[in-house]
Amino acid sequence: MNIEIPAGFTYGDYQGWPEEQRWELINGVAYAMTAPSRLHQLVSFELGFQIRSYLADKKCSIYAAPFDIRLPRYNEADSAVDTTIQPDLAVICNASKLDNKGCRGAPDWIIEVLSPSTAFKDMDTKRRLYEQHSVQEYWIIHPSEYWLMIYTLRDGRYAAPRMASMDEPTAVDLFPDLAINWEFMASERETRNTD
Repeated sequence: MNIEIPAGFTYGDYQGWPEEQRWELINGVAYAMTAPSRLHQLVSFELGFQIRSYLADKKCSIYAAPFDIRLPRYNEADSAVDTTIQPDLAVICNASKLDNKGCRGAPDWIIEVLSPSTAFKDMDTKRRLYEQHSVQEYWIIHPSEYWLMIYTLRDGRYAAPRMASMDEPTAVDLFPDLAINWEFMASERETRNTD
């Protein structure tokens, strides 16, 4: 369950909150984040492993939640930034954006794994936010339905999403020689079909 707290918070406020609680700030609104499901974790871990293996000899890095990404509107100080997100996975190719706090600025590729409590935020609020901040590629994965939506930035806007199923490997626009293999989902599908 996501709990929305009244607007007006900044990263400066966020830094003072208890570390054992996970929050995201979007335009000053605080959203409490609950623990992900087993299937959510499986998908996030497996994708992270595949992408990390691919990036081993590249200049890009992958980070998994909880990992703070501050998205300033202009060039304000960190304490004044009112948007701090923790996507499930983020690929960052510009090392100058990384610091001890996480990342300041937009990642190149963000992956969100849908949960019932985050579906609207991931599919609407975050999609608009990531487009505004020029995230080059945004994947929204629906693990229990075995499909995903892929948004790619074209001329500063997301084109209509490319829909893909988990029946075959999914090409990554940002890295043309990388395709995500979904074989690990076969046992999940078999289990679901026998229930």
